[in-house]
Amino acid sequence: MIDKELLRQAVAKNVTDALQEDVGSGDLSAAFLPADHRAQAQIITREDGVFCGKLWVDETALQADPQINIEWQVADGDKVTAEQVLFTLTGPARSLLTVERTMLNFVQMLSATATRTAAYVELIDGTNTVLLDTRKTIPGLRVAQKYAVTSGGGENHRMGLYDAFLLKENHIAVAGGIAAAVAMARQAHPDMPVEVETETLDELNQAIDAGAELAMIDNFSLTDTIAAVALAKGRIKLEASGGIDEKSITDIAATGVDYVSIGELTKKIDPLDLSMRFI
Repeated sequence: MIDKELLRQAVAKNVTDALQEDVGSGDLSAAFLPADHRAQAQIITREDGVFCGKLWVDETALQADPQINIEWQVADGDKVTAEQVLFTLTGPARSLLTVERTMLNFVQMLSATATRTAAYVELIDGTNTVLLDTRKTIPGLRVAQKYAVTSGGGENHRMGLYDAFLLKENHIAVAGGIAAAVAMARQAHPDMPVEVETETLDELNQAIDAGAELAMIDNFSLTDTIAAVALAKGRIKLEASGGIDEKSITDIAATGVDYVSIGELTKKIDPLDLSMRFI
């Protein structure tokens, strides 16, 4: 669950930055229109998906022109179908034209992440495996994309380098081994759970012996994943990661791993096709 204050701050900053880069010193194409002309427009999806982006749309209207009124037909996490109206904008025509691209950019990108996440969640339905995201996000939009993952039914891994241990091969190499790396982490933050990246069953054994709470089994074959689950049972939780896609995730989840993390949830963006239509 993303901290509410962190989310609020991220939304405000995302929108401020987006409006600045798009509007700059002013919208030349809208400026010649009569200032008192009011209009109404609908945002429509051209394809099926899972909606996400309400907070960013609301914030865009607030920052660009508080006179813009939004009537919502959907909520974050809702499944939407082609030709469905998502929300309706009413306000000065100038302002509606100015906010169009910023609003659509956020909704298209975040809905893409939510839609892809939902597709993966469906593939592991019926198992006890939880789908996690990663830190492979668009710079500056991490909180937004991780929020979209939760809208699609997934869960968040660590937000960044600051809120959880993940000791990867380079940390382990510098520390002098898995046991030493875990010991150093424990000494630095005794109350923080430790996750260790492992690439072999032997390394998994080392992580268990070192007392780590979670092991990332990276690029394990299905056979080795089955063996890892048997080895870990009751002693450490397992996160399968690396090269997992739509074809392999169901079999991997069926092994009994606790988590599956997939980078493409946030780095493979196929924007939801949207349009704004004046009515």
